[in-house]
Amino acid sequence: MNMAIRNDDIPAAAPQDTFLIAEPLRPHPQRRRAILAAHPEVAKLIVTDPMTAVITLGVVLGQTAIAALFGHFGLHYWWAALIAAYCIGAFANHAMFVVIHDAVHNTIFKTPDANKWVAILADLPNAFPTAMGFRCYHQKHHSHLGDYDFDADLPGHLEAKIASNRWYGKAFWLFGFAFWQLSRLGRLKGTVPIWGKWTYINLAVIAAYDLVLLYLFGWNALLYLFASFWFSVGGLHPLSARWIQEHFTFDPHQETYDYYGPLNLIALNIGYHNEHHDFPEIPWRLLPELKRMAPEFYDHLKTHKSWTKLFFTFIFDPRYTLYSRVDRSILRHAADAAAK
Repeated sequence: MNMAIRNDDIPAAAPQDTFLIAEPLRPHPQRRRAILAAHPEVAKLIVTDPMTAVITLGVVLGQTAIAALFGHFGLHYWWAALIAAYCIGAFANHAMFVVIHDAVHNTIFKTPDANKWVAILADLPNAFPTAMGFRCYHQKHHSHLGDYDFDADLPGHLEAKIASNRWYGKAFWLFGFAFWQLSRLGRLKGTVPIWGKWTYINLAVIAAYDLVLLYLFGWNALLYLFASFWFSVGGLHPLSARWIQEHFTFDPHQETYDYYGPLNLIALNIGYHNEHHDFPEIPWRLLPELKRMAPEFYDHLKTHKSWTKLFFTFIFDPRYTLYSRVDRSILRHAADAAAK
């Protein structure tokens, strides 16, 4: 049975100035091997899902239509565009980010190039190129989970110091999450260079889309789309709790958490995060099936039931800081120093 996170599961004093220390061995490859040994039929879930491309096209057309609508009204209604972006567009763009995420793992079509084109299509409503940059560093998040030198998902020390455990610091961090994510790239080692052929294609396609939208419908259309992007990854939107749900923890023995709430329906099952890390080749639509096939590996794990509750808990509970994460590079550095 899944164990939901309760307030008394959080320790009285969370670490304030360092990450949690974990063994260098990552848990997900071990659980993957155990699941395949116990349930070899799980391998049948490793397929591609072209229907994701159809969903992507529908959402992109819908977001474009809404942007055109607000462009028609003009900048006099900029406030209405922002409200719509927060209440509607953020959810649509967030789903497209999940599509980009699945495309990185090549779960939509069989060839990497076809998946890249779907990712670029899903990137259009962002009005800002993100797909190919994300593709460059996300695989390292899986292969080097919780390693400060390689995992861009781990907050930087400057971020942690700025946010601290103050509610306004953490709110400021969540609001600017897209910026903080970009700021981490300079510290990473062994990352595929971002500036390559596909990055330029991504940039050119987004620029062309933006210019056409601007020419046909005006600035308010772009405002709606960019605000949808901003709110979908941060911007003090409850969806931003997803970044807390996935790997923020007070227990070094469980560094990945699931969310099994109703928003998975429109968030394309991104809440099934343990399942995804165990089997990143399984498309988003089949992750609930993985959990059903191997319940003994997931039902005992602690989970989150509400992104909204987690959003407010993270901001206002001083026991949560950006250091409430596992960093396995600490032991690796110690071993390297001892070997010299």
